[in-house]
Amino acid sequence: MNKRRFALAAACVLLPLITLALYAGITRIDPNSQHQVGDRLDELNGVAIYYNGGVNSVQGRNLTTDGYNLGLRYQCVEFIKRYYFERHGHRMPDTYGHAKDFFDPKLDHGSLNAQRAMLQFGNGGLEQPQAEDLLVFGPSLFNRYGHVAIVARVEQNSLEIAQQNPGPYGSSREQLPLAQHEGRWSIEHPRVLGWLRLAPREDPEATVAVSPATP
Repeated sequence: MNKRRFALAAACVLLPLITLALYAGITRIDPNSQHQVGDRLDELNGVAIYYNGGVNSVQGRNLTTDGYNLGLRYQCVEFIKRYYFERHGHRMPDTYGHAKDFFDPKLDHGSLNAQRAMLQFGNGGLEQPQAEDLLVFGPSLFNRYGHVAIVARVEQNSLEIAQQNPGPYGSSREQLPLAQHEGRWSIEHPRVLGWLRLAPREDPEATVAVSPATP
């Protein structure tokens, strides 16, 4: 009986580890013969979006000529940091972190996220998302790092995002539903945490009027 219990306990410990190891290995493989890693798939305002193959594939670290860390090629974080750097000359004080780390849940709605030098808004607050906002998705069962994208266009009931590394068969563009209820704006996706926005250049410490996010 003790041997059976020990075997069962060992299986309960090893099975999740084996599953994670298999997932990590599979998601580094590129199954899509239509593209090669590093292919230019799209662009947003002149900033390229590259193909990455498997979602956990990494092609080395991308640094600017003066050493600013743009992230791991061609992960989602690398695109958003490269976008703000190339288009706006924006450098984030904290140059590291997974996608989920770009949203700080401890901050008030509309306050400055000092790690990213951007204003932060929670999903379900009073501030409508805008084009060029940085959208942050929380982790999921098979993606513990989260995801980031950039809002490409906002319409009355939806918005379009531009993203890198959505998976070997994913699209660089995706439409998400947008709703307003009693003055509050919600992107209706279960993993959207909120969005970040560049502060006005004349006042980098600026904040907007604080409003609570959805309870």
